Amino acid sequence: MKKTERVNLIMRYINNRAHFTIAEIQKEFKISRSTAIRDINEIQSLGFPLTTELGRGGGYHVLQNQYLPAARFTPEELKAIFISFIASKNSQLPYLHNRRSITEKLIGIASQAQQDELLELNHILLFENTNPAHPQLLELDDAAPPELNQLISLAVRDRHLRVKYELIPGWPQLLDVYLLHIFNSNAQWLVEAYEFETDEFRYLPVDMLRDSEISEQEMKCSEQEIRIKKRLRAQDANLVVKLDATGIQRFKRLHPPGIILSFTGMFQSSGIFQVQLDVSDGEALAYYADWLLFLGKGVQFERIPDELRLILEERLTSLREL
Repeated sequence: MKKTERVNLIMRYINNRAHFTIAEIQKEFKISRSTAIRDINEIQSLGFPLTTELGRGGGYHVLQNQYLPAARFTPEELKAIFISFIASKNSQLPYLHNRRSITEKLIGIASQAQQDELLELNHILLFENTNPAHPQLLELDDAAPPELNQLISLAVRDRHLRVKYELIPGWPQLLDVYLLHIFNSNAQWLVEAYEFETDEFRYLPVDMLRDSEISEQEMKCSEQEIRIKKRLRAQDANLVVKLDATGIQRFKRLHPPGIILSFTGMFQSSGIFQVQLDVSDGEALAYYADWLLFLGKGVQFERIPDELRLILEERLTSLREL
């Protein structure tokens, strides 16, 4: 049993008891005394209301046999949470159907004066992807891919998954993968995954995945080994680029999936990213050349393949001749 799953089970176990001992936890979950103590300490750090009783026959008491009392927010905290909901409209978020009920509950715990302020905020603030003529409108394309919710629910339990990847409709591939991240890039949800069969890291569009489930196969390598592989391959990147503030802003507007920008200057004034390009893929090289020109004049190359450099020089020559 994984640690996270065990801790959750222990929390449910002790929440139904007014008193328990370490020995009872050991017996119930078949774990050592040191493991039981570590798990209880972690549960306490999460805010579970426990008190200890020393001496023979001692143990732990659960305060009022329940979780912590209802959270109370300051006016600034309420505004911060409410604004995050406004800002996420038309952003293709998972579990979108819960947005309305959560917002109603949030407003419900506020005082009348706070409710008035929150509603006024909703009229004042406009964010990207909001229709100014109809701020309350949720566009039809706001809905995330149907597979996204299921994928997230599976991944929080186990990242070793069996997915059906349907790049061409009617021609699905069964992939045994370890899921590293789920992220949104250029208005598209993607899965960063390590595929065991090919020993490759891939970016799979969520809307092309079907019938995901937890894999029943034995993992061919551990999570730590997978992350070491990723780190070593990142070090072998043949394209390393520094960006100025203008380049960073343009990067945020458009970038190929899977590229991580690391900020190197205060106030996001400079940054760097690295990519491993397949220099035999002419179409990909042409795309990167056009994109790098889009990033602006502040681009500096720490490392660049000769094949890509030649295409960039040709593009720049053509621009000067215009």
